[in-house]
Amino acid sequence: MSDNPLSVESETSSAGDSRPRRGIKSYVLRAGRMTVAQTRGLEEVWPRLGLSVVDGPLNLDALFGRAAPRVVEIGFGMGASLIEQVQAHPETDFIGIEVHAPGVGKLLDEADKRQLSNLRVYREDALEVLSRCIPEASLDGLQLFFPDPWPKKKHHKRRIVQPTFVELVRTRLKPGGTLHMATDWQAYAEHMSEVMAAAPGYRNTAAEGDYVARPAFRPLTKFESRGAKLGHGVWDLLFARTD
Repeated sequence: MSDNPLSVESETSSAGDSRPRRGIKSYVLRAGRMTVAQTRGLEEVWPRLGLSVVDGPLNLDALFGRAAPRVVEIGFGMGASLIEQVQAHPETDFIGIEVHAPGVGKLLDEADKRQLSNLRVYREDALEVLSRCIPEASLDGLQLFFPDPWPKKKHHKRRIVQPTFVELVRTRLKPGGTLHMATDWQAYAEHMSEVMAAAPGYRNTAAEGDYVARPAFRPLTKFESRGAKLGHGVWDLLFARTD
């Protein structure tokens, strides 16, 4: 489980701003065979729905042709959960970020088959996208579901949830916008909770304790379903930007 690959830059730039510099990665690129549908997504659908960091900052209203709520999901894996949200919420615009070609191709193929227009996709380092392309105070939500927990202590520095990451996310959220994280590793959930408790400008939306019940808008993933059968827990954290 917890196999969504993500990117992380763990250090701030020498200029002292919130943009991370090149640093430790939280993902490892894996080679894999591409199916016909995945190849079609990358070759035929990408020109219409794909985005690139080199294109620079986005004008989101122009990109989607409307003003609407905006949500970014980092590390969507094979895209099943994200495509379900995109189809269920046509009133919301979604941007997915994923580095692995098969997942990007699969998502694009499904979006095209379902004729979804409220989705755009980056196949890029997530921190590069956030720092260089997403405007400040433009997002209603950012989703980080089942990132790699890097369970060995020597690898904890590779975890994407670090103080620099949550501060960068905060600057991209609108006041009241939410950072929603979920993990099936309790130790990572506790790490997330500790990072968020120390992060300025956020409010935990949990009625009590550190975690919230899975919101109805977060689809049940195949990993979560499989884990539930094995008695594994899942922890959701939902924090809102306060300033």
